[in-house]
Amino acid sequence: MSPLEHCLSPTNTLRDAIEIMHNQKWNTVPVTNQSGKLIGVFTRSSMYQMILSDVPKDTPISDYIKKAVGTVLEDVNSELLETMIAKSRVGTGIIINKSGKPVGLFTKTNAVMNYVKETQILKKQLEKVMDTSNLGAIMTNEDGTIIFANDKCAEMIGMPLAEITGEDIEAFVPAVSRYADEREAHFPMVFHQQHFIVRLSKYSIDNQKEGYIALFQNVSELEKLTAELESQKKWKTLLQSVIHNAYDGLVMINEQEEITFISPSLLELFELDKEMKEKDKITKVLPHLSLEQVMKTGVAEVSDFMEIKGINYLVHRIPVYQGERIIGAIGKIVYRQLHEVREAFKSAEDNRKVIHKQEGIEKSRFTFNEILSKDKQMDKLIRSGTKAAKSKTTILLYGESGTGKELFAHAIHSSSTNSRGPFITVNCAAIPEHLLESEFFGYEDGAFTGAKQKGKIGKFDLAHGGTLFLDEIGDMSLPIQAKLLRVLQEREFYRVGGTERIKVDVRIIAATNRPLERMVADGTFREDLFYRLNVISFEIPPLRKRKKDILLLSESFIRELNRQNGTSITGWEPLFEQAIMDYDWPGNIRELRNVWERAMIFAENGKVRLEDLPDYVLKKAGYDVFLQEEEEMTTQPLLEKAEQFAIQKALQMSGGNKSKACILLGISRSVLYDKLKKYNVPAFKEQRSGNSERMDEG
Repeated sequence: MSPLEHCLSPTNTLRDAIEIMHNQKWNTVPVTNQSGKLIGVFTRSSMYQMILSDVPKDTPISDYIKKAVGTVLEDVNSELLETMIAKSRVGTGIIINKSGKPVGLFTKTNAVMNYVKETQILKKQLEKVMDTSNLGAIMTNEDGTIIFANDKCAEMIGMPLAEITGEDIEAFVPAVSRYADEREAHFPMVFHQQHFIVRLSKYSIDNQKEGYIALFQNVSELEKLTAELESQKKWKTLLQSVIHNAYDGLVMINEQEEITFISPSLLELFELDKEMKEKDKITKVLPHLSLEQVMKTGVAEVSDFMEIKGINYLVHRIPVYQGERIIGAIGKIVYRQLHEVREAFKSAEDNRKVIHKQEGIEKSRFTFNEILSKDKQMDKLIRSGTKAAKSKTTILLYGESGTGKELFAHAIHSSSTNSRGPFITVNCAAIPEHLLESEFFGYEDGAFTGAKQKGKIGKFDLAHGGTLFLDEIGDMSLPIQAKLLRVLQEREFYRVGGTERIKVDVRIIAATNRPLERMVADGTFREDLFYRLNVISFEIPPLRKRKKDILLLSESFIRELNRQNGTSITGWEPLFEQAIMDYDWPGNIRELRNVWERAMIFAENGKVRLEDLPDYVLKKAGYDVFLQEEEEMTTQPLLEKAEQFAIQKALQMSGGNKSKACILLGISRSVLYDKLKKYNVPAFKEQRSGNSERMDEG
């Protein structure tokens, strides 16, 4: 509270006092000294005294100030204020702050009105509590007459409130007289064939008089609550059993990162003290779970593979929200079931493949969304392939072995109008020429020696309504090319040994790693078939031309191979990354995957290292220098090896041009020659063997 604006000083006149009292409607005005502290009051009686004494209005009030002032501090409670007002002989008191400066006035009238108001509020609150309570309530005066009863009491007794109020309590609680000498009693009672527990208490009205308060609890409701409690206990036991058996481990933390629940199986898994107290920090007990991280990010981490003490396990980290606020996190750990689940999925997949094999039917396994690439050319191919897929036009795919031609073919089929139809693959290079015709078109019973009695359905038959993928079509013989051309033109064929024409609706996708145009010129591939196949063609670039995709594909292979082999690899060391980026990958994506599978088998501590790469990759990439035998490393320090490697890489990148190599290395030409001679670099030997010294200058 701020100090009062309207106060008097001893030098103020009667006129000043009358003005303040008149304007503020006050009977008392605080009088302060020069520091603003209270020294007394000027009351209306003081004013009357000065007027009756016929003193001039300009007379100072100093002689009429009353020093005996009733004051209270501004933070005084209401009870103490009421006591002071009751004892005070003046109608108005002064409220002061801790500095002794007046900040307000209080009167007996104000206090009485506030008391009445608070009493009314308290009465309404009490009545509201009693009305909403599940207990019946009765209150009496000192004569035992009921002055209050709530709705619940009227409901229990079965009478209107108006008929209960004013009656003697013994009309409803006959046992009152039995417990007249006790302050409080509990006893059963039957009323209208209903069983109640009654709590009877006495309360003081004043020093001499007492009344009764009786509270009624229906026993049937107590029994219901007891039954519900027992049911809750059963559900809690059942829930705990589910939690303990659903996962190999479960831990919960609160907003302060304190453990609020930890399952016995988790304690056993990590060999923790079974008497471990809750409220311990998760970072102290299980730091490797990193459960606190999801509380910072607010993002759930599902199916994260981790390895501890040689055990692979799966951890789910899930934040717990209350509205928009994170109030905790849950960690769920699985490791015992991983092998069983993996085997179950493998068995289901094998069964699916067997069924499809028995039926002779395949389905596409990939879409364009599963083709991983950051390469602009690949992005263009995917967009074009998506458009081409909508038609039934024949498509020809070019690309080196292992670039993903079959994956691209699958994606085209998945985006086509025949996506629900079969996707049949024929490797033209893997089937002997004398069997290729029967594979394509099938054969009738007895068509040739060794033929099945019921004949055989060919790939064109199986692909009806779908896609036939002809892989390595450049390896097909000229006679088979002629028969294939007829099918593409007429959309019909004859089975081997058959006379019935069979019509088919098949979309053809062909693929090759051979130069078909050159083969046409050489006469090893039919020109008419080439133009029939080459309506729409796509050339899939090799991996060496899409370096950005190497790391992207590597991350995908890690996830795939972790699931497949049960490993828990999380990444790679920097030198490993440099090596795979410098290697040309002649086997393309297929080779990259095989190298990753080998590296992950030999990896330790969750990361692949340079030494986990095959020797041929290290040699071709120029990184074998880092992996010499220990005895060699003792004769040449590691720093020198790194320097030698840098010189070799600079010469490689510059195409043998030493001037450019010097720029890359940041050294002079003379220093380069010294280093070449020192380390006996092969490029130095080549340079000295001929006239390449001069050629290098150009």
